[in-house]
Amino acid sequence: QVQFMESGGGLVQAGGSLRLSCIASRSIFGVSGSGWYRQAAGKERERVAGLSRAGFENYADSVQGRFIISRNGGNRIYLQMNNLKPEDTAVYYCNGLDREGRPTEPWGQGTQVTVSS
Repeated sequence: QVQFMESGGGLVQAGGSLRLSCIASRSIFGVSGSGWYRQAAGKERERVAGLSRAGFENYADSVQGRFIISRNGGNRIYLQMNNLKPEDTAVYYCNGLDREGRPTEPWGQGTQVTVSS
């Protein structure tokens, strides 16, 4: 079982930036894609960014042009979040991403991002 530790969240004003980090307990991102997900209060968890092992990125329409996913080795990924909006407020999670676009492992605790207006 792979465990994830997300960090980097916090409170930021609208228009600001945050950089989230994810460390996996083993090099899961060397054998699968990687993704960032978020869950806002009262909403289902959704994928906001994906990165294949080949380096192809995809983003949810709501964050396109503002968020950037990246990988450093097999056990660490990042999410650079720019021009944050109040609607970005959520708990953010990382996970492996299979070929069908689904998470591969149990969820970590996530990191809270709160964007004030």
